[in-house]
Amino acid sequence: MLRLNTAEMSQTTGPTSDLFGAVGATFYMVRNLMCRVKQPAMQALLFASVGASHALASSVPDDYFHTGAGARYLRRADEAIVVKPVRENVTVLMGSGGNITVLSGKDGKFLVDAGISKRHEKVQAALDRIGPAPLRYVVNTHWHWDHTDGNAWMHAAGATIVAQENTARHLTETTHVNAWNWTFDPVPEAARPTLLIRDEKVFDFAGNKVEVENFGHGHTDGDLWVYFRDADVLALGDTFWNGFYPYIDNEDGGSIDGAIKWANQAVARTTDHTIVVPGHGPVGTRAQLIEFRDMLTTVRANVAALMQQGKSLDEIVAARPSAAFDDNWGHFVFNGEQFTRMVYAGLLATHPKPSGS
Repeated sequence: MLRLNTAEMSQTTGPTSDLFGAVGATFYMVRNLMCRVKQPAMQALLFASVGASHALASSVPDDYFHTGAGARYLRRADEAIVVKPVRENVTVLMGSGGNITVLSGKDGKFLVDAGISKRHEKVQAALDRIGPAPLRYVVNTHWHWDHTDGNAWMHAAGATIVAQENTARHLTETTHVNAWNWTFDPVPEAARPTLLIRDEKVFDFAGNKVEVENFGHGHTDGDLWVYFRDADVLALGDTFWNGFYPYIDNEDGGSIDGAIKWANQAVARTTDHTIVVPGHGPVGTRAQLIEFRDMLTTVRANVAALMQQGKSLDEIVAARPSAAFDDNWGHFVFNGEQFTRMVYAGLLATHPKPSGS
């Protein structure tokens, strides 16, 4: 009798796309078994399993919440929240969509980003472990679901929701994102930001000066960073992905040039002492922020040079302008090809090709 090795299932290599998930792992495990099994009857049975796996994968809608980043974050939400004290009374919670930064003190808790509502109970428990102080403020660093889906329950718990004006607009409108094949409805009234910032605002909170700033379009058209001056902790939202290719929302005001501008601003603001909190990835340092900035500028330069040569998008992708970084940066949500396409789209929007090229 042939027995399926569950350890082999968990270690099987194949496409990393969320479209397949466990189905993809099963597909590749069965394919490998077929190479070893000689009995025709068993090969037929395994072949039928391959067909069933393919049919199941093909029936999954290809969109943000079924095959994209949203699906990844929802799966991660079944795991434990990681609580990382970083300095003084600042803590980072990881595992609820985007990272959540928490300043806690006598005035209450001041949060950067709200995560996803599926993690409500686990996030609340983590906050309670930090201390009994109530929620007072939640800053949305931008409008994306994985950073704002927790707004409603946090508002119900006493928090004022803070956002840049364009983020508030996105959250109150129907927004379709072609790259995600998904339309986001307006969020409920209770989840909408009520304290809006155009350029900057400084809070005096729990013994800290908290500087909330916007530098124009970057990852989106409504980004904010939050700098806890006294603790020297800078929370950057998705203008910084530590160790991973970032998503750049070209459809909603973001671009590679905007991303580089924000990274340069962050490098200029920080020192080797500064703790830098990304939207995704581990808590980082200025050195890692510089690596991120340099990756952005190098890939941008490579793509721009190929565009200047009149190369098509397919030719640019084939030339692998991100190849020097793919092994280190291309293993989370986006690979080198996907990131190259984002960079190209941003450059094409801001630096259109001459007609006839």
